Amino acid sequence: MGNWIIDHGPSALILLVWTGINTFLFVYFYLFYDRGDRFFYTRHIIGSALSWARAPAAVLNFNCLLVLLPVCRNLLSLLRGSFVCCGRSLRKQLDKNLTFHKLVGYMIGLMTAVHTIAHLFNVEWFTRSRQGGFDILSTTLSRLGELENETYLNPVRDPNATPTYVAFTTIGGLTGVIITLALILMITSSMEVIRRSYFEVFWYIHHLFIIFFAGLVIHGAGFHLQETPTNPPHNFTVCKDQPLEWGKVPECPIPQFAGGFPQTWMWVIGPMFLYLCERLLRFIRYLQSVTYRKIIMRPSNVLELQLVKRGFKMEVGQYIFMNCPAISQLEWHPFTMTSAPEEDFFSVHIRSVGDWTEKLIKMLEQLPEGAQGPKMAVDGPFGTASEDVFDYEVSVLVGCGIGVTPFASILKSIWYKFKQSSPKLRTKKIYFYWLCRETHAFEWFADLLQVLEKEMAGRGMEDFLTYNLYLTGWDENHTAHVTVHFDKDTDVVTGLKQKTYYGRPIWDKEFQEIRKENPTSGVGVFLCGPETLAKTLEKKCVKYSDVDPRKTNFYFNKENF
Repeated sequence: MGNWIIDHGPSALILLVWTGINTFLFVYFYLFYDRGDRFFYTRHIIGSALSWARAPAAVLNFNCLLVLLPVCRNLLSLLRGSFVCCGRSLRKQLDKNLTFHKLVGYMIGLMTAVHTIAHLFNVEWFTRSRQGGFDILSTTLSRLGELENETYLNPVRDPNATPTYVAFTTIGGLTGVIITLALILMITSSMEVIRRSYFEVFWYIHHLFIIFFAGLVIHGAGFHLQETPTNPPHNFTVCKDQPLEWGKVPECPIPQFAGGFPQTWMWVIGPMFLYLCERLLRFIRYLQSVTYRKIIMRPSNVLELQLVKRGFKMEVGQYIFMNCPAISQLEWHPFTMTSAPEEDFFSVHIRSVGDWTEKLIKMLEQLPEGAQGPKMAVDGPFGTASEDVFDYEVSVLVGCGIGVTPFASILKSIWYKFKQSSPKLRTKKIYFYWLCRETHAFEWFADLLQVLEKEMAGRGMEDFLTYNLYLTGWDENHTAHVTVHFDKDTDVVTGLKQKTYYGRPIWDKEFQEIRKENPTSGVGVFLCGPETLAKTLEKKCVKYSDVDPRKTNFYFNKENF
């Protein structure tokens, strides 16, 4: 339980507070509109649908305030830097920004559905009341506003209007339809299968958020929700039973109604301003010059770009967003940097996955040797969980395929720190696991591991870095080749002293061994890989952490983009 609290306590607390605020807003505003005297006459026409429309609206305002904040990358990086003194658990919450963004988005979708359904009933009942389909009180209330000096309660002013006509000719109705359609498209295009296979579809459709927020701000400008002001005094408890006498007897003057002041803009103006600043900063960075230092095609259709940008500073494990105007003016894609902070350039390794990367690789392959590539814009760098790798005495790095990129930066930085005899290196031991489906994927990274092997051996620190490479896919030809060269001192795949394993790690065995070798250490486990493996490693971290905080404890961290 103690380990769970350390790993998940802050997340659970944030989720609990967020759920509590949503629940409070829903219940408070439901009761406010369901029991408030000023809405008695409105409730008489449309019943509890009033409360069922207004309560979700309050929750929507709160969540629309939150939904933009997790995608303000520069704001998060600023907060991450400010939380350096606040411990790892607090900083880790910033790495779950996209998870929180999705959660808030789902709540917006749910509350929009409830709000929309309630208003469909409202429009239907307002329309029928205007046509005299209900009791005398409802009919009288719906006809108010036809004479001078009268204000209306029923927003449907034409007795012959249909619900569909009202929905598409009023400000509230039309903007409601627009923002609901925009929200449906954004949510459906955010599904994992679409985002992975058709990223461009997700990217462009998600920019409907501009229409969503513009429509949201003006949605309440129609003042369709009318409330009964107290001046002149109108006692509904007495007057509701004699609507035909209104204006004829002193104690029952004709009730006056006024629309409530729109409040949504007050909820979203702050986040919209922050996000506007975010996009402005991105545009400024877009204009800054980026030059190519080196363009290298690696095996397995992996492109390495070494870039230089004035004033650019990075930390290990950070990532950047890249934009190539020659391919698309609007698309920005995240890539983890594989260079070390000690180098005078920054590099990324790009695997051909999707239209954007395929076009970029094809474009650069056609360049003459030594030529500069197309204009490239870079936004960042931005922090990730891997920044904390040197805060642990022992670190376990797990990469899958191209997911090894953040750890390339870490291992390079370690090499530089050893070379410079840096006293700031707190880490005493690193375990590195790399899982790949094909042998060619190992080639571009094996040279770095060979350099590290020699560096550790020269310093008598062979035990500092333990690395295990796993090949998860092979054919008969490869098997025969390995069998023939099995007795060689170096591995036939990588050329390293450490032999490549075939299959997948037995994580229980690996965690037991790490715990045995480090009986009193805090162990940071870092993953850049699929969600299924993340769930497995997170469970192992909890399973093999000791109850005693002075003994071995595993802390799970995952890269999120």
